[in-house]
Amino acid sequence: MAVRKRSVSISGHRTSYSVEDPFQDALQALAEDEGLSLARLIARIDAQKPTDSNLSSALRLFVLDAAIAGRLTGPIPRSANEPRPR
Repeated sequence: MAVRKRSVSISGHRTSYSVEDPFQDALQALAEDEGLSLARLIARIDAQKPTDSNLSSALRLFVLDAAIAGRLTGPIPRSANEPRPR
């Protein structure tokens, strides 16, 4: 599973983060569930993360916390190019 670098604007400045497609899909689903844009959700996660944490890790932990709390419903869509588990 490949990690992809992505860009987003937070408080008027561009920043990048790197996550795998299933994490990106989960972030998008969580943003939609909360009625937020993906950029706004990422900005909120960035503002709440510990100062010694990087954004990519904070995003993955946010998705993990959401999954544990049951806020992710149904399967996360997989990219067409991702191999299916056997």
